[in-house]
Order: sequence, then structure tokens, then C-alpha cells
Amino acid sequence: MAGFTFCGGIHPYDGKDLSKDKKIREVLPKGDLVYPLSQHIGAPAVPIVEKGARVLAGEKIAEAGGFVSAPIYSSVSGTVKAIEKRRVVSGDNVNCIVIENDNLYESAPPINEKVFDEMSREEIISVIKEAGIVGMGGAGFPTHVKLSPKEPEKIEYVIVNC
Repeated sequence: MAGFTFCGGIHPYDGKDLSKDKKIREVLPKGDLVYPLSQHIGAPAVPIVEKGARVLAGEKIAEAGGFVSAPIYSSVSGTVKAIEKRRVVSGDNVNCIVIENDNLYESAPPINEKVFDEMSREEIISVIKEAGIVGMGGAGFPTHVKLSPKEPEKIEYVIVNC
């Protein structure tokens, strides 16, 4: 039986005609922003803000609801307009925090200013957990859980794509 070859491949439409010659520019969100409290696998996050509260960009608005959960931070400054159920892309109705963007983009202080090279393994995992870092594979699996196996000494390398 002769070997198969695949000459030329498939070249699907990439849709870049509208943007390939454009400069990269910052596009800031406008209007209300909706933050689902169930945007990761595991327990939903628990709101720590109330309706009417002022929040800053980078401020924590929801605490992790369990070990397999992640906190949520606001990406804008503004006012908490509502905490209510909303339909999300999965079709489910989930609790959400709605923030009315004030378009000022005032920032909260950073959650960590230490140099990672000077931190212990436990400190790094704690910062990752507090930052709400989750995987991009679809389930939003909390990264601190992945970095907390029963036998951590067996992990030699961690590859991070960011």
C-alpha cells in the first residue's frame, strides 16, 4: 500500500481582509458590563459588593465560592447597578454582577507587587489563586488547583502561555 501524501493542505478563509492593514488600537468597553458568577468550573463566586457600590478597575467584586472556584475582578470603574440572574451564553440563568461603566477607568492597587523569582512555590500559588487565573480551555478550570497536586515535588516544569 502506497503512503498517503497531503500536498498543499486546506486554506480556509481567515477573515483578515478587514483588519490586516490596520494599526492595533485600544478599544475600551462602553455601557454596562455583566460579570457572571458562574464563569468557571466548580462553585460559583460569591459577590462581595452590593448594589450602589463604587468599584475600580481591577477591584475584586466576587470571592471564590470554594476550592474549585475563582474570584472575579471588575475590568472597569463604575457603580454596581444590580446583582441579578441573567441568561448567559450557555443558555443558563446565573447570578451576575452588573456594573455601570463610568468610562473613567480608575484602577485599584495591584494585588501583588512581589517579584516572582523571590517568592516561594506556596506564595506563587496563593497569588495565582487570589488573581482568579483560570484555564482558557472552555471550563475555566482554576489554575491554583492544577498547581496543587498531591505530590507537588513531581512537577519539574510549568509551561505558561500568556
